Amino acid sequence: MDTKLELKPRTKSVLSVAAIAIFLILVYIGDMTIPAGSSWKMLITVIEKGSIYALVAASMNLLNGFTGLFSLGQAGFMLIGAYTYAIFTIPAASHDAVYQYFDGGLIKWSIVEILEAHLGVFGHYLGMLIPMLGAGLIVAVIAFLIGIPVLRLKSDYLAIATLGFAEILRAFFQWNTLGPITNGSNVLRKYTTYDNAVFPVIISGICIAIIVLLIRSSYGRAFRSIRDDEIAAEAMGVNLFKHKEMSFVISSFFAGISGALLAMFQTTINATPFNTVMTYEILLIVVIGGIGSITGSVIGAFLFTAASEWWLRGLDAGRWLGISSSLMRPGFRKVVFAILIMLIVLFYSQGIMGTREFSWEGFIGWFRNLPANLKAWPAKHKAKAAAKREERAARAAAKAKAREAKEANEARKASGEALFTPLPVSETVMVFDKEGK
Repeated sequence: MDTKLELKPRTKSVLSVAAIAIFLILVYIGDMTIPAGSSWKMLITVIEKGSIYALVAASMNLLNGFTGLFSLGQAGFMLIGAYTYAIFTIPAASHDAVYQYFDGGLIKWSIVEILEAHLGVFGHYLGMLIPMLGAGLIVAVIAFLIGIPVLRLKSDYLAIATLGFAEILRAFFQWNTLGPITNGSNVLRKYTTYDNAVFPVIISGICIAIIVLLIRSSYGRAFRSIRDDEIAAEAMGVNLFKHKEMSFVISSFFAGISGALLAMFQTTINATPFNTVMTYEILLIVVIGGIGSITGSVIGAFLFTAASEWWLRGLDAGRWLGISSSLMRPGFRKVVFAILIMLIVLFYSQGIMGTREFSWEGFIGWFRNLPANLKAWPAKHKAKAAAKREERAARAAAKAKAREAKEANEARKASGEALFTPLPVSETVMVFDKEGK
């Protein structure tokens, strides 16, 4: 039998801090020591991109999974965040090269350079954090203004409205009239990026921790009540529009932060990739991990990134796991990936985590009960197989009985025998007066 385990809050805090510290140390060492040409370098890439996608998936889950608002505008908010960060961190000496078609651009200074000149190394990192937070705040303001009319819509109408907004933003940022600021349809480059994969992991981890704390607060309970039943939530005193707007703005803020991190990861930025495909990828991560589970969003982000960027890459090159085949060709990776997604959806209809979250009690308890579970597995498997056999036998017996009854009725019908006895008809007529007597 499974034994329940209860840990003290202090013990759980120590375990969490130790696990995070070990993970960050390993990421730092791996990024510094793994050669650029090694296949294991893709592990660092997966960690970087996976942490960024984990943040944007958690922000979407806050809105879709915990508040029940079906929004598809995350790619648009990431676009604003990416451009905001890039525009304010391009060095002054690089503006002529980046904005070569727009006379060096309108903004010819860099926040990073200004703060680095006064504060040194600390100013360099502060100059990265300020545009990142500014990107999130700008996205939050835009989301607040958009949310006033959009959040009065529900279900599919809200999804269509937010998706359309994201597409409008993509075209807006490629408009040549705004070229002195956004560089039009050209690529933004040479802006400040991070030096080690630890940076996006730390930033994403802090933001996800804030989302978790928000969900556990009274605001999070209000969000879940709106998701479960708006009428009941309003009857209990929850201001529906206020909390929907709050969830929408907070989710958009963290989407803007993730957009800034994605700009750093890619080292160049353009509006073209921020399309509906990116939105569907984020939604797919949320569904795979579990709608209503932040842990599921994080797991889904790393699994999605590892499968699409690393594990299945050989299928496009014609050789995978030492197997060569003419069937493997460019694009075959996407076919296999789609099949894997369908299998996950079939066998995990609520996602990998469902609505559950990671807990140290469950993690340690699983390892403690693993020997007993492995020992009891043959008996459980045997009992399950026997139950299935009995169920199949019962269904077969019921079908055989129904078939025999049908054949007997057909035989009686063919012989002319009545299949049922008609009720006798009375010749007595009863008349009632108005009072029923």
